Amino acid sequence: AGVSGKSMIKGLISACLGLLISCVGSDPMTSYDRFTFGISRLYLGLDLAICLIGLFALVEIMAKAERRLDRLNLDTTQIKDDGIITKAEYKRMARPVLISSIIGVLVGIIPGTGASEASWFSYNTAKNMSKHPEEFGHGSVEGVAAAESANNAVTGATLIPLLTLGIPGESVTAVLMGGLIIQGLTPGPDLFVGETAKMTYTFFAGFVLIQFFMLGIGLLGCRGFAQISRLSDAILIPAVSVLCVVGSYAIHKNFVDVVIMMIFGVLGYLCRKFDLNTAAIVLALILGPIGEKGLRRSLALSGGNPAILFSTPVCWVLIALCVFGILSPILMSRMEKNAVEQAGGDIPGETGDDPVRTSD
Repeated sequence: AGVSGKSMIKGLISACLGLLISCVGSDPMTSYDRFTFGISRLYLGLDLAICLIGLFALVEIMAKAERRLDRLNLDTTQIKDDGIITKAEYKRMARPVLISSIIGVLVGIIPGTGASEASWFSYNTAKNMSKHPEEFGHGSVEGVAAAESANNAVTGATLIPLLTLGIPGESVTAVLMGGLIIQGLTPGPDLFVGETAKMTYTFFAGFVLIQFFMLGIGLLGCRGFAQISRLSDAILIPAVSVLCVVGSYAIHKNFVDVVIMMIFGVLGYLCRKFDLNTAAIVLALILGPIGEKGLRRSLALSGGNPAILFSTPVCWVLIALCVFGILSPILMSRMEKNAVEQAGGDIPGETGDDPVRTSD
């Protein structure tokens, strides 16, 4: 609900579309294939990374390609940026970084979730709490800081269920779990006692050192990374297109994945044209399989009786939170409009101006 944008109806349509797409693959209870159209690769479901490449990378290329390239090239010679974060920017980022780090840790502890959920939740929270929500989507430092802080916080938090319970939080930690087992280290409580404890705490120390290396690389490389914006789109668009194809193929070394990536690129392009929200589709793709497994297990335990979904106080609390989650953006939007109308000003985002350029 929080990432639905201006229209809650279109946000829910996007979420339903994502839930439908998440059904592609084998049934979690019976293992029968669904919507695979006889393609064996689809039996394992859709890879989230491939979907993201199509929905967010390829769609940008398609959007740029429909306009003349000479209009896309921006004059960056007038941009003066020494790559140093100012004191005012640090001040604006302090609260989003702190809150998003907490959100990232909490999301990372929950098995089955990961960086994608934490980034979207943190971004949405930062937008709702910001004094300048109109800047989000146009390069807001608060939005970037919130998403990246949550993304980094998840990395360490996913190790909590992995190392203590032997439950990988996401695909990356699942690979890490396999590496530990190969080395003779079985994830679980036994990792923290005896001879294996030395290896475990060395593991923790390595993660502490990694943070400093990441900080150094980021500070030293940010100026070089920013130079990409000076490249002509005539060079950048073909290069990114090639990377999209190579990246989607390299994940499973299967050409079907390239076709899936292109299909999602077209889907993302159509969503942009019809003003549907791709973020809601991605969230549904992530949470859909988790929700389906829980629903199917509950119905299996109750013999198909849906009353089990309302059988305990915890169920009602979760249902109330769902309803509140859907209604809260609507209520906040109405309160914002009323406040703006009383102040006699314009509603942010409803004018034709670019909010960032207007503020500049």
